[in-house]
Amino acid sequence: MGKLEKQTEHRARARSDVASLVRYHSPQVDIDVRLNTNEAAEPPPVAFMSDLQRALDRVDLNRYPDREARELRVGLGERYGLSPDWVFCANGSNEVLQTLLLAYGGEGRCAAVFEPTYAMHSQIVRITGTRLVGTARRSDFSLDQALLAGVVEAEKPDVLFLCSPNNPTGQVDSDDLIQVALELLAPHGGLLIVDEAYGQFTTTSAANLLREDRSLVVSRTFSKTWAMAGLRLGYLLGPPWCLSELEKVVLPYHLDSIKQEAGLLALAYGSHMEARVEAVVAERQRLTQALRELPVTVWPSQANFVLFRPESMSGTQVWRGLLGRSVLVRDFSTAEGLDDCLRVTIGTQSEDDRFLVAMREVLL
Repeated sequence: MGKLEKQTEHRARARSDVASLVRYHSPQVDIDVRLNTNEAAEPPPVAFMSDLQRALDRVDLNRYPDREARELRVGLGERYGLSPDWVFCANGSNEVLQTLLLAYGGEGRCAAVFEPTYAMHSQIVRITGTRLVGTARRSDFSLDQALLAGVVEAEKPDVLFLCSPNNPTGQVDSDDLIQVALELLAPHGGLLIVDEAYGQFTTTSAANLLREDRSLVVSRTFSKTWAMAGLRLGYLLGPPWCLSELEKVVLPYHLDSIKQEAGLLALAYGSHMEARVEAVVAERQRLTQALRELPVTVWPSQANFVLFRPESMSGTQVWRGLLGRSVLVRDFSTAEGLDDCLRVTIGTQSEDDRFLVAMREVLL
């Protein structure tokens, strides 16, 4: 036995299904224009930061945070016309989703996703020991009732994920499709999770379909429209009977006092958030139109990003060309179902102009 083998012989081993995973990764490099992670292009208002500093002066860091995050839940509930019992808060929407799978997934259960979609859905399914059922969307990345029915009837998933607007394609699922999903899941008690991380960039929301007798929950985040990605704050809207199960599996005091203060304060800046959304939507339209004038295929988006595919070069070649010009976008060119596709976040007008100049230099 070699020296290395002797050193590793008695090491603890992770679960085999965890050991086989590859961690979620999005490049973070020193770059002039970073348009790869769908962050808000602008920071929160200066007044918000000043108010947050004053609020933090009142935080007793030697004391545990409010375990119930009551004030934040009350504030979010008021925004959606719900009681606080319909709101669950966590460290980003990823922790929201993981908590859901800890409660409603696990050994002997399965969760269904429709690819391509947000990669963390499958990752969270796997790390919670839940069986993954992955099904390809239509060639145009759409999801229709027939495809949905085929999966639900064949697999009877305990959990079904929809992502609307979908990441990375930007498409929105209709209320009719969500209603069909609920009807299909109801006979065997499946839970429908609608991930609306980018929901504020479109005009529809599954939150309008929430009811006490429906196994429907809606996940949202402060990272995108509230410009608070660095704080990691997300929330879930759903019936109290569902959310009470989440409290059993989430760690105690998981949501720190700083996040709670920041989230509550952000709600007072709703008009600023709405203005930011309007600016992003207008810039998205401008960027989409400019991309359509280049030799690329562009998919319509209702999020703060646009998916496109170069027609005359490989996606990796274009990605490297942009990187060489200090512009970073997300490379999906080797992902299943997304051959040669790239995704660009909507940035500031100057950032997007820099991206477009680089695109022209690379493609033309």
